[in-house]
Amino acid sequence: MFEKMRGVWTKAIDPLVLRMGNLDPSVLTWTSLVLALVSFWLIAEADLDTNGAIMIGGGVVLILVAGVLDALDGALARHQGVAGPYGDFLDHTIDRVVDVGLLIAIGMNAAYVTDPSSGAVAAVLTLFGSYMGTQAQSVGLDRIYGGFSRADRLVLTIACLIAAAWQAHSGGAGFDVTDIEYANWIMLGNTELNGMTAALAVSAWGGVYTFLSRFMNTRSQLLE
Repeated sequence: MFEKMRGVWTKAIDPLVLRMGNLDPSVLTWTSLVLALVSFWLIAEADLDTNGAIMIGGGVVLILVAGVLDALDGALARHQGVAGPYGDFLDHTIDRVVDVGLLIAIGMNAAYVTDPSSGAVAAVLTLFGSYMGTQAQSVGLDRIYGGFSRADRLVLTIACLIAAAWQAHSGGAGFDVTDIEYANWIMLGNTELNGMTAALAVSAWGGVYTFLSRFMNTRSQLLE
């Protein structure tokens, strides 16, 4: 859904691109990675208290800034006429690092997540969806962005993290789902529904949906 707003976003950042002049686009790319890594630490270490809420909020801000820089690097490279295969490769590589790192960081937060392996499961299933998009390109098709896009996942993850920060600040508790049928599967082994476990579940099952959607789309195009 949010992937469709790419054109609007590109126009919105044009003034920033013009102000950057001859800045090397790779500086923005690597800076976005550093900011993302700091945000992972904040999110993984946040506790269920006011300080934890501040840490989660700081992590969200850093993710947003990293996302802006991630968008700016490509736009700047195109503006300077230096866009090329390496820049595209670096950009997508760091995107995958951020995707995986964020989910693993959430899974490592013992204050919210009862099963730390759920972060790794969500990360792997998310990669499945991303893989199908680039695999279609490797067999001669255009890169596929259908399904539960990266933009959708990041927006919903940020919303879930904001909910987790509010829970920490207010001293609230999540919802016990142990008595709900199939909840163990849906929640990836976690016994409580809260902002962070919701982010993992949404990313995981969104990754499954994306994988199937892009697979069927690619299959349809190849068999035409």
